[in-house]
Amino acid sequence: MAGTINRDDIAAVRERAPIEDIVGQHVTLKPAGVGSLKGLCPFHDERSPSFHVRPGVGRWHCFGCGEGGDVIEFVMRMDGLPFVEAVEFLAERAGVTLRYEAGGGPRKEGTAGQRKRLLDAHRIAAQFYEEQLGSPEARIGRDFLRERGFDREAAATFGVGYAPQGWQTLTEHLRKAGFTEAELRTSGLVSEGSRGVYDRFRGRLVWPIRDVTGDVIGFGARRLYEDDQGPKYLNTPETPLYKKAQVLYGLDLAKGAIRSERTAVVVEGYTDVMACHLAGVTNAVATCGTAFGEDHVKVVRRLMGDTGGAQLKVGSHGAKVIFTFDGDEAGQNAALKSFSLDQQFLAQTFVAVDAEGMDPCDIRQQRGDEAVKQLMEARVPLFEFVIRTSLASHDLETPEGRVAALRAAAPVVAGIRDRALQPEYARRLAGLLGMDPEQVRNAVSQAARSGTGPTHGSPARGRAASGSRQASAPDDGPPPMDPETGAVMTATAGTARPQRRDPVVRQEALSLGVLLQLPAAVARDAGASAIVAELAPESFTVPQYRAVFEAIVAAGGPGATPDWVDAVVEQAGPTLAATISELAVTPLPHEGGDDEHYARSVLARLMDLALTRRIADLRGAMQRAGQGSDAAQEHFAAIIALETRRRAMRDE
Repeated sequence: MAGTINRDDIAAVRERAPIEDIVGQHVTLKPAGVGSLKGLCPFHDERSPSFHVRPGVGRWHCFGCGEGGDVIEFVMRMDGLPFVEAVEFLAERAGVTLRYEAGGGPRKEGTAGQRKRLLDAHRIAAQFYEEQLGSPEARIGRDFLRERGFDREAAATFGVGYAPQGWQTLTEHLRKAGFTEAELRTSGLVSEGSRGVYDRFRGRLVWPIRDVTGDVIGFGARRLYEDDQGPKYLNTPETPLYKKAQVLYGLDLAKGAIRSERTAVVVEGYTDVMACHLAGVTNAVATCGTAFGEDHVKVVRRLMGDTGGAQLKVGSHGAKVIFTFDGDEAGQNAALKSFSLDQQFLAQTFVAVDAEGMDPCDIRQQRGDEAVKQLMEARVPLFEFVIRTSLASHDLETPEGRVAALRAAAPVVAGIRDRALQPEYARRLAGLLGMDPEQVRNAVSQAARSGTGPTHGSPARGRAASGSRQASAPDDGPPPMDPETGAVMTATAGTARPQRRDPVVRQEALSLGVLLQLPAAVARDAGASAIVAELAPESFTVPQYRAVFEAIVAAGGPGATPDWVDAVVEQAGPTLAATISELAVTPLPHEGGDDEHYARSVLARLMDLALTRRIADLRGAMQRAGQGSDAAQEHFAAIIALETRRRAMRDE
């Protein structure tokens, strides 16, 4: 993934985007010892802070949920961004100009500056529209909002504005701000006619559409005047910023709730999003002028952590996606389309439809906030809703109608990912149709074999595989604790965390912590450097720690590169990334001062343990070889040499 951006530029982003500042925008950090900060983890609920940041090594790690990484990975997890977009987001804020490898970059040379100009234009436009909402002309827009239960404070929360009826009001405003005609055309904020460019949105109520980081990238505008011949809702066209298939309105406000609750609510309009958030359903989002599609699935999955490799905390609730649809034919068609996407989620999918066919905005206005929450609580599984929708279009009073309904509904039951639920819904379908259960089961099995329904894709198999791996994980005794807070540390995906109650394991972890956190001190001290050169992978008894040490050697040894920890992670690979982050962030029991002496003493203790084990192994080998044999004499000579080395090191 990182190959699309010049590696030196990625390193510059890590260096010039201070991790404590980026994390500090989301987490209240407090000092936690020399060179360490801590706070409440933003990725899981906790009362005692177990989230640690080490600015000196540019890493963060949570000892509660096991998440960890560098500043780029924090942005990826926090905002649900892919790697490249996270790097670009940080580069823009850190003032780093990115270079893309030939044929690999997502943007053409020079367009990073264009993106900033377009974002600036949208920011200024959003401010302009919001200010215009208070004008006398905008009374019709204010009335529209008030009639739907939204006051000025609610409008301000969502940045709702008003586009004046004039043809070039915004255009002239942006020209005065220094934007060129070419930039205005590219932005999508204007349209073009025979006499030049003019405002795209005129005489409309306007909602700013923001990306996940909060930048305005487009607008949605609602018709207010009867003589407006345009569509009821008009959106920004496709631009370098705005890709409607990837945009979800309200995502910037909903991302925190989606991430923490692992639940997303997908509604149909801007006012529905507003109504949900004001009613306390703060994980609501809406598509913008298009149906919910595959790219939207990817956006939601990233925020929820709904991935095949994710292993949830024991006792945590699974991810959920709740769709709200109108009760009309269009809403039913939308539900059927959403069901076709169901296989792309690991999350459970549900439908929340009001019995009277009202949308969340109408429900809030007529019944209050609590009714909106109750709508979400009354959700039903998406496949159940689709089954009933399939049956509703057939005459179940006739044999022909029942057979046709069975043919329509059997593929839906066959598409249920949870195989344990399939027999239950086959029986329920038989009851609804008044048909023999065996006949229905056969129809479901035939639909599964013929592939007429949704496929049982890799997500379901991935989840089963993940579950079996978790079930077969070896029992490593009681879970280890955060060395400072005492919080139980969960297992990292793919690796069982070493048991640090063992003093040998604890010393190995401390030594790796020194190598990762104090590389300059190790490099400066001749004694410490000599010990590192003498250490072998076998000096570490824990397999993960042995692999980390091998990665340290492969990266060139302590202090070999400025972005030292990242270089070690690259050598170790993704499986050990969390382990390395933990070692790089765990506070060292060292109050500062003489770092060289401290590093040397810690490494000497590890070497002492390694020599002691080697001496014990040689004594056993000497006894097995037999007294007086050549092999026994060789082992004895080796023991003497090791004993001499151990005594000399202890005397240093």
